[in-house]
Amino acid sequence: MSRFHEIKHRVATTFQRHVGNPLLGRLPNQPILETIGRKSGVPRPTPIGGRLVGREFWIVSEFGEKSQYVRNIQADPHVRLRLKGRWHTGTAHLLPDDDPRARLKALPRLNSAAVQAIGTNLLTIRVDLDD
Repeated sequence: MSRFHEIKHRVATTFQRHVGNPLLGRLPNQPILETIGRKSGVPRPTPIGGRLVGREFWIVSEFGEKSQYVRNIQADPHVRLRLKGRWHTGTAHLLPDDDPRARLKALPRLNSAAVQAIGTNLLTIRVDLDD
């Protein structure tokens, strides 16, 4: 990763961790992806953008395998997803062969624009919902 991308990643994740995620997590209709911490074993909620298509929820991670929630999914793909205030269980799948830029065109515009603006290593994720 280039020095520019490393700085961009550090600034974006610091902002998300201390400002963006705490604010977004309080919004009642904000989708939340809950993974299990790979080291701590503690539930880790992360506000996300994406779209429900049938029984699948599609996400594009802006930092790919550098994202903490992606690392947690690699360790344990069983997740919970809050949609419109209701929690669902599911299994997350990392899709490195999917075209994340094309996928973003089918996801909510504002979030897709932010992901493209700050992203350095886009990765598509599909969550198959159980219920």
